[in-house]
Amino acid sequence: MNSSRVFLRVNRVEAALCAEAREATVSDLHEAAAPRGIGGLMSSRMRPIQKGARIAGPAVTAFCAPGDNLMMHRALYLAQPGDVLVVVCDAETSGAQWGDMAARYALRKGLAGVVVQGCVRDTDTVEALGLPVWSTHVLSIHPDKCGHGFVNTPVVCDGVLVQPGDLVMADGDGVVCVPRREAGEVVEAALARMRKEEEMARAVERGEAVWDLGGSAASYAAMNVEEIDAAFDDAA
Repeated sequence: MNSSRVFLRVNRVEAALCAEAREATVSDLHEAAAPRGIGGLMSSRMRPIQKGARIAGPAVTAFCAPGDNLMMHRALYLAQPGDVLVVVCDAETSGAQWGDMAARYALRKGLAGVVVQGCVRDTDTVEALGLPVWSTHVLSIHPDKCGHGFVNTPVVCDGVLVQPGDLVMADGDGVVCVPRREAGEVVEAALARMRKEEEMARAVERGEAVWDLGGSAASYAAMNVEEIDAAFDDAA
């Protein structure tokens, strides 16, 4: 890579829609997006540094050269309150993309959180600071700050296409991205799914069985399963 491109502006998903998305979960959003063939769920490699965090915001993206995080810092400088910084370094263990100084600055700017395909370090401090961070690796390798790359262009993060301004949501289950133009209908469907599960939870509290409520009983009945009123190792 011998040239760089940095876009200074981002067409963001609306802040009000991001706030609505935070009422749901990554699972809700994924379940709503997948049948529509849109959006993407990052793999189980993408894990949170902090437990219990849930974020949703527009993506600001950075693609960094191996062992270098200069473009991450440029994206961080350009990011706005509520943004989710999505950083990609294909040479994932070549140098840390995120650490405590970046986290302090991100908190001062009011970023929602950070998603990194690559290494983060200073994780004890980052966790104590309280900035939500997800990453594929934790490793303390020093990064350079002189490499070419891209800022606010489409990136593929952990197998998922993320375009600047897309809705990125993350919680304890992982990270999901939904295209900006389809985010409204997906969030609406996710919230409807959440409300349905809340009704189911109240039914369970009343003593009803998940076996009946979730459709398992009806599906099982249609399978013509042979049930035997005995233990499998009872004597013949």
